[in-house]
Parts: sequence; C-alpha cells; structure tokens
Amino acid sequence: MRVLVVNAGSSSLKLSLLGDGDEELWAGSSLDAVPEAPAAIGHRVVHGGERFHAAVRLDAGVLAALRELTLLAPLHQPKSLAAIDAVSSRFPDVPAVACFDTAFHATLPEAAHTYALPAEWRSRYGVRRFGFHGLSHAYASRIAAASRVVTCHLGAGASLCAVRDGRSVDTSMGFTPLEGLVMATRSGSVDPGLLLWLQQHEGLTVDAMAEALEHSSGLLGLAGTADMRQVLSRSDPDAVLALDVYVHRLRAGIAAMAASLGGLDALVFTGGVGERAARVRAVACEGLGFLGVALDAALNESADGSADAEVSGDGSAIRVLVVRAREDLEIAAQTRAVLEDG
Repeated sequence: MRVLVVNAGSSSLKLSLLGDGDEELWAGSSLDAVPEAPAAIGHRVVHGGERFHAAVRLDAGVLAALRELTLLAPLHQPKSLAAIDAVSSRFPDVPAVACFDTAFHATLPEAAHTYALPAEWRSRYGVRRFGFHGLSHAYASRIAAASRVVTCHLGAGASLCAVRDGRSVDTSMGFTPLEGLVMATRSGSVDPGLLLWLQQHEGLTVDAMAEALEHSSGLLGLAGTADMRQVLSRSDPDAVLALDVYVHRLRAGIAAMAASLGGLDALVFTGGVGERAARVRAVACEGLGFLGVALDAALNESADGSADAEVSGDGSAIRVLVVRAREDLEIAAQTRAVLEDG
C-alpha cells in the first residue's frame, strides 16, 4: 500500500510517498509535485487529547474533535488541520488517517501522568501530562528491540521516554511541550514560582512570558544561538555553560527514566542532535556509568545519522544506539494498520 505521509510542523510541511516496502518513492514539500496518487494518506497530528489513544481514520466527526483540541496545541494543531484540508482537496477519494504524537503516551500510569494540583483543575480543565514526540519514541524503541528502553529524541524540541515492553511508562514533556529538557529555544522545566514572581514583581504579561519561554529561552537564551552545532564549535563561557546546562538536564532525565523502568537494557539517541552530535552523546554518557553505560569512542564519533548504529563500548551493561528519526515509517505503519483492520 503506497502511503503519502504528511508531516505539518509549526513552520514547515514535509511530504513523502512510501511504497509497499517502505521505500521512499518521492519526497518534497509541495502537493502539486506528488508524482502519483497514493493508496492512503497518513497525517502527523500533534495532539489527540484524552480521546484519541491510537491512530484513527479521518472523517467529519474526527475532524470536528481535532478542531476542539486546538486550544491544547495552538501552534501545531491549526497547521495539521490546514494540511488535512489541503491534502483532502487534492485527493478527495483517498482514505486518510490521523496519527498522534500524544497517543504513544496514553499508556502512562496514573502516577506518571497526574499533576499534584487541585482536583477541580484536573477534573474541570483536564489538566494532566500528555507527552509528545510519541511517533519518534515509538519507532526508536521498536528498533532497539529491548524490554527496558530510554529513548532520547533530541532536536529543536527534545524529550525523553521510558518504554517497557513497547509501552510508554514515563516521559519528560507534560501538558505542553515546554516541560522537561532544555531545547533549542524552549526553556524546559522551570520553577513555576519563578514565573509567578516575574509576573508579580516585574509585570510580565502572559503573552510576554509565553514568547520568552517558547522562543527566547533554551540554547538561544544561554548562548545566543539555537543551533547546537554552533554551540559545540565555540569555547566562550556562554557556549560552555549552554552545553553544560543542556547535558546536566539530559543526564538527570535519562536517570529518572531509568528509575521509572527499574533498570535499563538500551539507551537510544535520535533526532537531529541525537543522531549527529557525537560530543553531546559522549558527554551525556560520561555521567551515566553508574547505570552501566559505556561508549566506544570511535564508533560514537563515526555515527552521523546516515544509518542506525550501535555505539556501545566493551563491557557496557546496556546497548547504546543511534537511530535515525523515521516518523514517516511509523506514520505509514499506523496508517496501514488502521485501514487494513477496518
């Protein structure tokens, strides 16, 4: 079944046509350039809320529900919906499936997805931890083929996931993609009391706060650049601090995920930084020896994201892998499964 995979980001549109054997027949960003009609269409949709715990065939009812979820993902959901509308106009008779970044985390136990907040907030507003990057975490953990896996999706956005026997049991992002690790321009977790203090004593508005946390923090706020490659190429104090903060949070997060699993069999790095920044992997793993993590320096340096690679060193108690981020393959697989089952 040929599947057109549609990945609409906050500022980009990625399209790829995959053949029956998942070979890439075409890739681009313009619907007008798609060389042939697909047999099915798979859409990446960031937020499925509490309703959608698995991929689902798109129809009028599903689309209405997705529009209602826009409030939970105001940056991404409108882009996904616009892409769905555009593709359905181009291929009105081709069945389409929505594949959710939140769905993989629907298996989080209550202890992992519940915030210690007033019961009214949780019941009235549906406040809980959703988690994101689920398509990437699902694919990477499946490639690892181990019982207890921590997957590190490190890109412009970054998150961790603890996966036991193929099921997400913990993750670093929460109600929004702001929680967790330091990212390119996002802050990651900060003391909520600090944010209240800034509002109360410095007069920061909600809009100013959101803009700063989403677009002016992370590596950009620390080093003046959101590009990890530039951070790694510099030796000035700001760049050194940015890398130290980034890795400190990453190590601590990996250890926390391992604790949620009760141990670790495999550690996976994926995403642009995870695949191509050998130094980030090396420095992060240097502090994880107590978990049995050991890298082979030469293998780690040679792993550049062009292919999946194992970079474990001799005597490592766990497998350390670099896996290409292939959300397109995960979307295609989920799309075929939905249509073949129903």
